[in-house]
Amino acid sequence: MPSSTTASKYVCIHGHFYQPPRENAWLEVIEVQDSAHPYHDWNERITAECYEPNATARILDQENIIRDIVNNYSRISFNFGPTLLSWMETYAPETYEAILEADKESIKRFKGHGSAIAQVYNHIIMPLANERDKQTQIAWGIRDFEFRFKRKPEGMWLAETAVDIKTLEALAENNIKFTILAPRQAKAVRKIGETEWTSVNDRSVNTKQSYLCKLPSGKSIYIFFYDGDISQSIAFNGLLNDGRHFADSLLNAIDPNNKEAQLVHVATDGETYGHHHKHGDMALAFCLDFIEKEKSINLTNYGQFLSLVPTTYEAQIHENSSWSCVHGVERWRNDCGCNSGGKPGWNQQWRRPLRDALDWLRDQANEIVEREGKKIFRDTLAAKNDYINVVLNRNDDTIKKFIKSNIIDTAQSSDVLRLMEMQRHAMLMYTSCGWFFDEVSGIETTQILQYACRVIQLASQTGNVNLEPEFLERLEKAPSNVSAHRNAAEVYKKFVLPALTNLKRVGMHYAVSSIFDDEPEALTIFNYKTYSESFIKKEAGDQKLALGITRVKSLVTLSEKKFTFAVICLGKHNIIGNISLDMGPDNFASMQFRMVKAFEEGRLGDVIGLMQSYFGSEKYTIWQLFSDEKRKVLELIAKESLFELENSLRKSYNSDYQLITALSNNDIPIPNAYRTAFEYVLNADLTNCFLSDRINIKAMERISSELDRWSLKIEDLDKLSKLAGESIFKELKRIASERENVKRIQRLNRMFPLLKKFGLKPNLHKSQNYYFQISREARKTDNEDEIQWNEQLKLLGENLNVKVL
Repeated sequence: MPSSTTASKYVCIHGHFYQPPRENAWLEVIEVQDSAHPYHDWNERITAECYEPNATARILDQENIIRDIVNNYSRISFNFGPTLLSWMETYAPETYEAILEADKESIKRFKGHGSAIAQVYNHIIMPLANERDKQTQIAWGIRDFEFRFKRKPEGMWLAETAVDIKTLEALAENNIKFTILAPRQAKAVRKIGETEWTSVNDRSVNTKQSYLCKLPSGKSIYIFFYDGDISQSIAFNGLLNDGRHFADSLLNAIDPNNKEAQLVHVATDGETYGHHHKHGDMALAFCLDFIEKEKSINLTNYGQFLSLVPTTYEAQIHENSSWSCVHGVERWRNDCGCNSGGKPGWNQQWRRPLRDALDWLRDQANEIVEREGKKIFRDTLAAKNDYINVVLNRNDDTIKKFIKSNIIDTAQSSDVLRLMEMQRHAMLMYTSCGWFFDEVSGIETTQILQYACRVIQLASQTGNVNLEPEFLERLEKAPSNVSAHRNAAEVYKKFVLPALTNLKRVGMHYAVSSIFDDEPEALTIFNYKTYSESFIKKEAGDQKLALGITRVKSLVTLSEKKFTFAVICLGKHNIIGNISLDMGPDNFASMQFRMVKAFEEGRLGDVIGLMQSYFGSEKYTIWQLFSDEKRKVLELIAKESLFELENSLRKSYNSDYQLITALSNNDIPIPNAYRTAFEYVLNADLTNCFLSDRINIKAMERISSELDRWSLKIEDLDKLSKLAGESIFKELKRIASERENVKRIQRLNRMFPLLKKFGLKPNLHKSQNYYFQISREARKTDNEDEIQWNEQLKLLGENLNVKVL
């Protein structure tokens, strides 16, 4: 690291790592997204393709064999969206910890300056936000950062780098030292102390230095304008195809004739490194490694650069500008022509009426919060800003502390929390991705409409007002490009309202799922808790009956209700259920006695009649289950039928095996019915090979031989590749704990040629990491078995493309 400040040359690479919040507005979990197959959802997929690989990035030798594994995050500047980190903390904890650890490493590397910077909380376009939300977005972004990284942030990333003077004032007021902008956002510059401004544009602004932006309040903030050309090449022009070329582009941007300190820095979406560009993480790792070996060049981050190199120029910005819309911030409020492309004839005329509708809803919600908040809170805005502490760690203690710090008088906890949740969702509905793409019915826009629906529900509960009719009227002005959807109001009705959840629906879900759950007396259903006061379950073959009294409590608002229910399964997915809020204990006891008696006597018609008699005509079915649970139950039911189908096909496979062999040997086409049956059986066998505790190489070799012999195909290569990758990792962990078991590692090595024959491409990332770790622990020995084991370990490294020096 440099000790002087004058003639030093620096390089800084910034990654903006972010995914929009995808959680169901009521369940607070991401439901299955089939477009991310074979992964559960897009967060999971992008983690596997980008976030995890950058925490353990590979550096290859000249033979394309892994020679080192490094944490890219420790050597770049980066920000992670708070809502993404919240998801990772639960669903990708190893990667989450690696990101936090990288920041600690960077503090040592860059002389006390961590590489992580904060981000406005849920990626709101700040110039379009009202003043209250501006303050909260920054306050929540800072608090989330402090909670995770255990230090104060020096810088903050603005969503889409969208900026205006009021936003910079808010950053400076919250002690944010710097932010990063696109070069076209620079308006004018001058040397500090001079009076004349020089107009600049994206071609003429000097991006190799920092700038001071003096604000009307008297405060100031530092700005870095990144190198636009190189950043564009990284993101869109294939620069990541070659790590050496990437490094050269950065190094060649340094002016060797300029003796002043220079900072060549770039900024792109972090997902560029692995998700948008496969192996982009490896190109980044090679680039960083190469630059680090250049003794005349110093890798740095923005905080360190500011501490080493005095800022000598100040800058003015173009207000209401951003990095992804040449028209400023119009992409998030108008049909400006910016879109993701690929749909000739489509327009984005829906953007303005959508924003207008949400602005109206936000203002209505704010009126309720102000009116009701005066009765409850000491300071409504201060309470809103403080509520992040509950969001970060929702439990009884944080809720009690929040209420004690912010409440004037005794108030129902559920009322307090509903008002705060209404404010939270009123911000989530402004997540920028809702306007970024082409169509109002896209998943990003329906997601923000779901948050709006939650605001409407909470407004009804806290303000006793129904905002939905007028909101829908306003959404009707937002036209869809898809004729079947017509407008945003129809999109809301089709895709948002079916997700609407309340305590009654959770009670329905509990009742139906209790039929299939072994221990349903106390269940946590996403962010709801159920407690059974009475529960009875009867089974007779495929028919099942469940009755009970259960209490459902929201873990978010603490509201709760008690329900009485009865549900009968007539076989497979044929389920009928009823639920009541007001059935007394005597009625329930009478109903239970009569229904159980009728069920045990096989009088199913009488059971259904009794349900109607006690509950009324309103009933529910399996379709009332939440998406993931519904799929799980239907797959459980289908599994039983598929087992019967597989047995039937396997009988044909076993009995007609010789016939099909004879047909094949005599070049007689195999009938399609047989091809389908045999393909199904062999694919099922291969799937079972990857799911078993012990790799069955003989079975895999048989499957490979028979697929070849009869020219049959592997179905769902993506799913089987994923299973193969998981199987290899599990086997590698067993190998590490059984170093005396040579046969186990031999079996694993025999597996790799078969995977190539099957056309499977497993993700070996975790296995390579683990191999890198255990191979470094391999010891020299004279023991014959251990020598054999080490030889097989070396072969395994070749199969995994890992070399340990």
